[in-house]
Amino acid sequence: MVTVKDVPADMLIRKLAEYLKSNVPAVKPPSWALFSKTGSHRERVPDDPDWWYMRAAAILRKLYLAEEPLGVGTFRTIFGGLKRRGSAPPHFRKGGGSNIRKILQQLEKAGLVRKTDKGRVISDDGRRLLDTLALEIFKDLLKANPELSKYASKSLIATTS
Repeated sequence: MVTVKDVPADMLIRKLAEYLKSNVPAVKPPSWALFSKTGSHRERVPDDPDWWYMRAAAILRKLYLAEEPLGVGTFRTIFGGLKRRGSAPPHFRKGGGSNIRKILQQLEKAGLVRKTDKGRVISDDGRRLLDTLALEIFKDLLKANPELSKYASKSLIATTS
């Protein structure tokens, strides 16, 4: 069975962001999202107008791969970065928490994430969605690169041809 671990992260996040944008009405950027930075370590707002969906997809992927519940504080650390301070050495800063919190609330409302007492975990629907998209990506990769068939199971190869 193909899982999220078997496909490139950038392809999965891009495809999942497109899916969230077109098929999940609960996930949509608030009005302030076009004007806000993603953290104090950033100098400007994101260039991509669909950054909200990309961040939501990245959060879903991280929840899928996590072995324990993740909270907003953990995601702030994950999406943090180095703040440039001129001639002084750069220091690490956490990412902004508001956008992460809102995205998690939207994913929870959509039924892709559920809340526990120690954070949030991916729901069964969310896991099913990511596995389905991972399989589609893997099939596309098999069509583009037939030499990858040695990594696929025989039943998967039969369904792609």
